[in-house]
Amino acid sequence: MTQPQWNADDYITHAAFVAEAAGGVVGLLNPQAQDKILDIGCGDGALTAQLQQYGCTVVGIDASPNMIARARQRGLTAFVQDACALSYQQEFTAVFSNAVLHWIHEPDKVLQGIYRALMPGGRFAAEFGGAGDIAALVWAMEDVFKRHPDWGGFINPWYFPHPDEYRHKLEQAGFQVKTIQLIPRPTPLNSGIRKWLEIFADGITRQLNAAQKAVFLDEMTACLRPHLYSQDQGWVADYVRLRVLAVKP
Repeated sequence: MTQPQWNADDYITHAAFVAEAAGGVVGLLNPQAQDKILDIGCGDGALTAQLQQYGCTVVGIDASPNMIARARQRGLTAFVQDACALSYQQEFTAVFSNAVLHWIHEPDKVLQGIYRALMPGGRFAAEFGGAGDIAALVWAMEDVFKRHPDWGGFINPWYFPHPDEYRHKLEQAGFQVKTIQLIPRPTPLNSGIRKWLEIFADGITRQLNAAQKAVFLDEMTACLRPHLYSQDQGWVADYVRLRVLAVKP
């Protein structure tokens, strides 16, 4: 599975809605001044900086060097690190993650690392794509790739679990689940569907040449217009988020 090659400038300009929609999961985290928080998938540090405003000590990690460089430019403590290989041992009172865990196909490894990183009584608050997330977008990608077998086939880069599945994984890792719910969140794409695809489907289309990528964008736009576009609202992505709060006993 190939993740996008994140570009912080592009992301901040065209995907700021990801952090802007995080108020619910930040509220669920309920950051306190005495907290030491690990922010998994901190990206450019927009939410890491927000958490610091509560008086917390926050450490951000992300797999993208480009994103971590931007987070450090904000003056944040941030490191390039794989969320599947966390080495922390009972160092944090809370672990936070927004719009990241659906990119990781080894959720058990992530949850085991989070559990180890938390002090007893520590909490894990996260929000990411859940069952049904971007269903129309995924269907359209599958359809377009089927039309072009020479492109090598569609490989789905996302992990969108059902609440029951993820609850089981949390409990298997040792957590007590306080809340877990799916939240439909139709999300306006102010920069349009093509820019969304250029950013979030980068890993899916990386093997295509420039002409093939242009065909992909054209056919995706035509395929999705009846489902995700309206004259009144413009392009609206069919997001469904899974919001979780769990505690380490």
